[in-house]
Amino acid sequence: MHSSRKTHRRTSRPADIHGGHRVKSRTRRIVVGGGALAIAGAATVAVSLASASQYSGSTAGADHAVFVQGNELDGNTIHVFARDDDGKLSPSETYATGGQGGDQVDAPTDSLASQGSLVYDDPSGMLLAVNAGSGTVTSFRVEGQQLKDRRVVHSGGKFPASIAVHGTVAYVMNAGGEGSVQGFRVTSKGLKPLKGSYRSLRLDNEDIPRFDTSPGEVEFAPDGRNLIVTTKGNNTVEVFPMKPNGLPAVADPVVNESAGGVPFAISFDRTGKRVLVAEAEKSTVTTYQVKLDGKLKVLQQPLANGQEVLCWLERAGDFFYGGNTGNSTVTGYRMDKRGKLALTNEVGIATPPSANSQGVIDLAVTEDEKFVYVQNAVSGTVDGFRVEANGALTKVTTAEGLPAFDESGMEGIAAV
Repeated sequence: MHSSRKTHRRTSRPADIHGGHRVKSRTRRIVVGGGALAIAGAATVAVSLASASQYSGSTAGADHAVFVQGNELDGNTIHVFARDDDGKLSPSETYATGGQGGDQVDAPTDSLASQGSLVYDDPSGMLLAVNAGSGTVTSFRVEGQQLKDRRVVHSGGKFPASIAVHGTVAYVMNAGGEGSVQGFRVTSKGLKPLKGSYRSLRLDNEDIPRFDTSPGEVEFAPDGRNLIVTTKGNNTVEVFPMKPNGLPAVADPVVNESAGGVPFAISFDRTGKRVLVAEAEKSTVTTYQVKLDGKLKVLQQPLANGQEVLCWLERAGDFFYGGNTGNSTVTGYRMDKRGKLALTNEVGIATPPSANSQGVIDLAVTEDEKFVYVQNAVSGTVDGFRVEANGALTKVTTAEGLPAFDESGMEGIAAV
């Protein structure tokens, strides 16, 4: 995997990490061409590897909102949009996280190259965001469309890029250096480091990693018994069996060779018994079962969608939606009662692509599973879609004026 779009980085000014405050949104509408990614001799295509959020539960503490992380290098922000009953978005406020955004080496259109960089935790009513450029994680208390009580903690590693939450425990995936996961308690006063939770991923990256060799996502199994990490460069899906106290039960993860090339995003079916992994190399999705010893059993071989560079995957009921950054499309999948995954249509596109929606990266699904929101990094927009009974997506809104990808761009989206 290689891209030579960018070799120089911008130096960011330090950011204050004390106290919450609102800032005006910095709107950049610079439309640029994506980079290219050559994967295992495949045709070179434009690529973006990015993040998305996954969560579950009721909407206690939040009221019809969509949160978008700006990931600005000189001061990360959260852009809040009110969502009406028809799925339409209206700008509300923009809040500083107290940290800096980040940009991985040679990232073509997505600076964090991960899924799960912005997460709404339903039981606590907290929004959690990574500040990759400053090695910190920010928590806010969500009240409707307002973010309050900002708290910032060190991530426990270099270049935090993904967050997973189960119960009162959160784990942050640090993508830089050797890579790591670090646990935290979710408290009313923000995140508190969990002693003895740090685990290395034993990667070979610089402090600011390459987008194609950094880990892709950390995610909890719905029952909390396993913590799962994808590594793109090593082509593995790694599992940490977990103790009831929130600590990993093993010193090193159980390493599973990925069935498809370049594993990236992680999602679970409605039952929580099947884990789906999106793979960027050939735009495939593999369905697994996690066994008691942390080994993965392939339940369905990699399913290709016919699109280019699938990196993100989110569930809405029995449907799944994947973002294909290579050609800026969204694919729909349906899982039947037997657990078999299939495309919702023959062409693998759930909604017609748009010239004004370029650089598809993160996706988020509302708690009621009626709407899907998609970040378009190159266009600096977010599209909202209604989920139809057959799995098709109907566009209902477009939010504009978000940080479009230039040397960095927005990363991370959550919807409630």
